Amino acid sequence: MTRPIAVVAFAQLPSVRRDTGRDETELVLPVVNAALEQAELTRRDIGFTCSGSSDYLLGRPFSFVSALDALAPWPPASESHVEMDGAWALYEAWVRLQCGDIDTALVYAYGKSSLGDLRDVLAQQLDPYYLAPLVPDSISLAALQARSLLDAGMCSERDMAEVAVRSRRAARDNPAAQLKTSRDVEELLSEPYLVAPLRKHDCPPISDGACALVLAALPVAQRSCKRPVVIRGIDHRIEPHALGARDLTRSLSTELAARHAGALEGSFDLAELHAPFTHQELLLRRALRLGPEVKVNPSGGALAANPMMVAGVARIGEAALRLSRGEGRRALAHATSGPCLQQNLVCVLEAT
Repeated sequence: MTRPIAVVAFAQLPSVRRDTGRDETELVLPVVNAALEQAELTRRDIGFTCSGSSDYLLGRPFSFVSALDALAPWPPASESHVEMDGAWALYEAWVRLQCGDIDTALVYAYGKSSLGDLRDVLAQQLDPYYLAPLVPDSISLAALQARSLLDAGMCSERDMAEVAVRSRRAARDNPAAQLKTSRDVEELLSEPYLVAPLRKHDCPPISDGACALVLAALPVAQRSCKRPVVIRGIDHRIEPHALGARDLTRSLSTELAARHAGALEGSFDLAELHAPFTHQELLLRRALRLGPEVKVNPSGGALAANPMMVAGVARIGEAALRLSRGEGRRALAHATSGPCLQQNLVCVLEAT
């Protein structure tokens, strides 16, 4: 039986198209301070820290070491880092807390997608023998997946436009969102393709941002906040690197992670899905068996703000934040990494 761990604090910077005034330390410091203040903890109260970021985005090796200045890491602190979205840092922190010798953990993530050509940067994560030499950008690969869904009759371009409209309307109530305006479906469908069959509204914005969360064992969480949100299940799975070895109309890794996280049992009041492209939300809804009664991406999701290495863990934070405010009792959060939903993490959250 796993040890109950709760999310007791979540803070994030408003996502912007280009943040020229902050380096990595200055991105991390305000969200760490805000999360610790919410949890009524100090840096010395934290038993473990884990971060998520990418050197590819910042263009230099070991950039996460500079960000440690935001933690005031002296005396030496127990710290780790993942070269991935912060959702995987949260998973590592959750696993570390299962050991039972510490009661608190800090998770933070940051990314500046604006520093280079993001579409070219993301091509570097592809299979180095067959795909990377061709430099297919992230939007072109997503377009291949969208075309697969359309050709299979699993969605329409109108369905995709409706996702964009709903997501960006929902973002109006989210102070951290970047895109908060939307037009009607007919107007969106009249726009030209960016990479067929994807139009601009089908794709995420380029965003800079950061966020931080505090996790705590349940007894500590009950002292730190009025309504702790417990992680009832969490799991992540990955699919083959080669796109040709995968069925792009399904997300088998999401289905498997959901099964092991207990996400296919019971109902949810809301779901925060890390779906950077409109068709991916439709695909994930099917993989997670979410019915029309579930409120999906009330924050606006990655279509409203998509800071790389942050957008996934922000889905967990947003879901926990809404449960802590009484907007429901049970939520599902999802994060993804890699092209065409290659790796997926599913987290089940419940307010106590």
